[in-house]
Amino acid sequence: MNFNYKCSAFFLVAFSLLQFACSSSENVQQQSKITPDNEVVQLAEENLEKAAAQYKVLMERLPEGRFPKTYYAEKDSLETSGSEWWVSGFYPGTLLYLYEETGDEQLLNEAMRIMKVLEKEKFNTDTHDLGFMMFDSFGNAYRINPSEEYKDIIIQSAKSLISRYDPKVGAIRSWNSKPEDFLVIIDNMMNLDMLFWATEQTGDSTYYNIAVEHANTTMENHFREDNSTWHVLNYDPETGEVQEKKTAQGYSDESAWARGQAWGLYGYTDMYRETGDEKYLEQANKIADFIFNHPNMPEDKVAYWDFNAPNIPDVLRDASAAAIMASALLELSEYVEGEKSQEYFNNAEQIIRTLSTPEYVAAPGTNGGFILKHSVGSLPADSEVDVPLTYGDYYYVEALKRYKEYGK
Repeated sequence: MNFNYKCSAFFLVAFSLLQFACSSSENVQQQSKITPDNEVVQLAEENLEKAAAQYKVLMERLPEGRFPKTYYAEKDSLETSGSEWWVSGFYPGTLLYLYEETGDEQLLNEAMRIMKVLEKEKFNTDTHDLGFMMFDSFGNAYRINPSEEYKDIIIQSAKSLISRYDPKVGAIRSWNSKPEDFLVIIDNMMNLDMLFWATEQTGDSTYYNIAVEHANTTMENHFREDNSTWHVLNYDPETGEVQEKKTAQGYSDESAWARGQAWGLYGYTDMYRETGDEKYLEQANKIADFIFNHPNMPEDKVAYWDFNAPNIPDVLRDASAAAIMASALLELSEYVEGEKSQEYFNNAEQIIRTLSTPEYVAAPGTNGGFILKHSVGSLPADSEVDVPLTYGDYYYVEALKRYKEYGK
């Protein structure tokens, strides 16, 4: 094994943890006996077909070498990014999901084309978002068609990601900042999947241990007593102590930014799947209970952009947060039993029903080729407000797939 990135503390991790990592798909027992509603299965199938057609519209508009971010209808303007931007993996990931559902080779070919542009980011050590970028793209490509080429790309991406780990803090640095700051955002929980996969493929427990350490540090410091999460924590890089708890994209430092809650829910569900450690299941349950028992959760289950935004209900919804929640809940519902399982499933189903209405799903040929309308990127920065977002599409398609495949 290669222990180049391993701090001495990792030797205290029980060897059984590595055994969990090396059989990640078998770590937890899927317990739910819930049967999906045939009407919603049909709804999912119909909307996956519509989504595939929409993405053909999007690919025709996309400039060569660019990745879709959002679309502004009032200007008929498609906003794109280079491969280095954090959302670059969602477009090929969505294409691959849709290819699986439709068998349409045009979608596969477009995914292969754009991943050639993305591949160089495997060496990018200036971002914590390599899981989003490289695992949602090349990870799905490997799952569909395993190859040494994809494997090598993902492992190099994992190496680049763990270069941002600091043993003093016990976490992976999120945003670059001043030397006296070490910023970690709740979103970073979503990049850990790739590290578990790297340990499974290489036998090197370094990746696994760093993922566990990051998740533990986040669980200890990022959550309030009511189980909501702060968006950004600033650690002292010299001592590892928390210096500051704040938001960047939420309403206020003490508010519950909806997509941040969704990242936490999804991230700790992943952690339970990959480790089998009950403390992560408990954390995911706590987050789900906060979200869906909150008095400001709308009846249709599509969250307002922040649970504490002023002037609720006359504020924007965030379809991207709802899509992430739905996808996470469908998985989480299979790890619990009885009423709790049914509750999670029902909430996910309600989100899918709501997001699949004309209020949220774009009419064919509109919305710049994106699938969902009405997401919120960063309201405080007046950036990507009430528009489609590429990651909203990705998690919506994932939720539809998971619903169709539920219990199988």
